[in-house]
Amino acid sequence: MSDQNPRLGILLMVITMFIFAMQDGISRHLAGTYNVYMVIMIRYWVFAAFVVTWSSIRAGGIRRAASTTQPFLQFFRGALLALEVVVMVIGFVRLGLVESHAMFATYPLLITALAVPLLGERVGWRRWMSVAAGFVGVLIILQPGMGVLSPDAIFPLASAGMFALYGLLNRYVARRDPSTVTFFYTGISGAVVMTLIGVWFWEPMTAGDWAWMLLLCASSILGHYLLIRAYELSEASAIQPFAYLQLAFASVLGVVVFGDIVRPNVALGTAIVVAAGLFALLRAARPSAR
Repeated sequence: MSDQNPRLGILLMVITMFIFAMQDGISRHLAGTYNVYMVIMIRYWVFAAFVVTWSSIRAGGIRRAASTTQPFLQFFRGALLALEVVVMVIGFVRLGLVESHAMFATYPLLITALAVPLLGERVGWRRWMSVAAGFVGVLIILQPGMGVLSPDAIFPLASAGMFALYGLLNRYVARRDPSTVTFFYTGISGAVVMTLIGVWFWEPMTAGDWAWMLLLCASSILGHYLLIRAYELSEASAIQPFAYLQLAFASVLGVVVFGDIVRPNVALGTAIVVAAGLFALLRAARPSAR
């Protein structure tokens, strides 16, 4: 395509991951003071407004963006992402950014494993070995035989599983719906679900924290816009590995701002998980390249 610019696409992906890491830090700060449902609800209100505006200025408008033959699946997929964000933010508050992101990094491996029964995809032995290696990395992080396994680890691990299912549903709905429709339902269904939950947990916020909330919402809009542009400018297989930079950025933020500690087993386990995930991503991209 003439409008492709892989280098710019990679640069935008790196910037997007930095923005998303900053969002994680702001979310941890706000959710540590206010109810997490309310925080995510307000974030989704602004995201939905952005989605509606984005869809209305594109060809066909909102009518075309909302046109789908699989509305239940689209709504469920968007609601699942919203609930996944809630679970992950709870993990940030209870475990910190470093360990939460370390365990969340397993989601590409879960996508590989679940793609077989859910989408009927073929996965070779090399990718199955990467899944097994990633599982070993998680065990190193958790240290289940050392008496230090935290019950709060369920939050980032559950979040990784939910996000993996969300990613697979994205692939499934893409067989019949364009990305504009999927993006529209991501914002709308998430806002509906979070409003039904979060409106019961409303708390007054200080002026300073409203400033943080506005920054969170603004960064969410900017991050999603840059992510869209990145995928428009470059092939997904070329920029997807750079998504792991969010782990690096969030870890630095956790250590510097929140005083998180990077334990040796977490660093080693994370390195194994990331290496296994990158291998799975690269192997998955080879058939499409051919």
